[in-house]
Amino acid sequence: MFPASLLSTLLLALAVAANPIVIRDSPVTLPLARRLNTTSIHNLLRHDQSRAKALRARAEAKASGNFHTDAIINEPVDNQAVTYIASVGVGSPATTYSLLIDTGSSNTWVGATKAYVRTSTSQQTSNRVSVTYGSGSFSGNEFIDTVTLAPGLVIPNQSIGVATTSSGFQGTDGILGIGPVDLTRGTLSPATNTLIPTVTDNAFSQGTISANEIGISFNPTTSTEIMNGELTWGGTDSSKFTGAISFAPITTTSPASAYWGIDQSVRYGSSTNILSKTAGIVDTGTTLLLLATDAYNRYVSATGAVLDSNTGLLRITSAQFANLQSLFFTINGVTLEFTANAQLWPRSLNTAIGGTTGNIYLIVGDLGTTSGQGLDFINGYAFLERFYSVFDTANRRVGFATTPNTDATTN
Repeated sequence: MFPASLLSTLLLALAVAANPIVIRDSPVTLPLARRLNTTSIHNLLRHDQSRAKALRARAEAKASGNFHTDAIINEPVDNQAVTYIASVGVGSPATTYSLLIDTGSSNTWVGATKAYVRTSTSQQTSNRVSVTYGSGSFSGNEFIDTVTLAPGLVIPNQSIGVATTSSGFQGTDGILGIGPVDLTRGTLSPATNTLIPTVTDNAFSQGTISANEIGISFNPTTSTEIMNGELTWGGTDSSKFTGAISFAPITTTSPASAYWGIDQSVRYGSSTNILSKTAGIVDTGTTLLLLATDAYNRYVSATGAVLDSNTGLLRITSAQFANLQSLFFTINGVTLEFTANAQLWPRSLNTAIGGTTGNIYLIVGDLGTTSGQGLDFINGYAFLERFYSVFDTANRRVGFATTPNTDATTN
């Protein structure tokens, strides 16, 4: 069988050689690979909590106008643990890079593992660029270059970062940032107040896609690495979801409003309130479903789970799993059911996170701060693997739909 990586490289090379700028009547899709980084997976919760601290600090720095983000988080850095990876071409002819898909940041950059290759389309600016993620960081130089997101979807004159130093990104080459464009403010120096149009913004403004939105399909899996995701530029892929997409406006509550933030409430079973309506974010860069500490404690009480010291995750018995109830997320008047199975870490991957074969671990974690602070939950990839998601920049809203995997018993 033709290797997927080689095929992606060939397609990218052919697309860039032709250098097409095409007005799209239909969305453009890009396959995504789900990857489990087994060199760092033993810190799932700490990784996500560090990221949550950085997300909050970055939004607060943006609100205050203090953009000195290098000093935001001062603690040991974890590698990215569970990620979705896209093959993205940069330059002409294109060099292919494996980039993390991140809705929690908006800078696109390369050079963490594979070196940046300059071509005739590479233009270095006078700016330095740096971003701190909590689970990693990078700094380097700003370049303007051609970015190929998918065959036929080519973006000339895209600002990218080229890392001279980075940490926390072993095994990947950088990040494809698809968060709100305001997150790029303060990442350049000396042009501190300059906004950098995201790849989605540029694809839309250049007429390459007909809508300024992205649809994302993730799927639960028991494999450490598999091509099982899809990112759709300029619309949605109706083959990936069932029923209608329900939308929620971006929350007005800070600091969640700086991101793909929404208001939601969470219930366990038929009547146990876990989290009253509050603001949080939807983030592909977070692995777990994180809840504010008081909500997390109510979930622990409702499930009878105990903290597992080896993994940092909650653990339940087989009898408790048999009685585990669904979580219900109410978002803008629409309720989504997150089944008992969806709340489990895939049991076949227990040993990959330092766990014990046969144990049952939960993917609900402690955010590390109490509710009422403006960012009280993070719906990470474990949540997004059960629902199709849409990130609509033009209308400042986030959408969800059920999928064939919403009720799957994969885990």
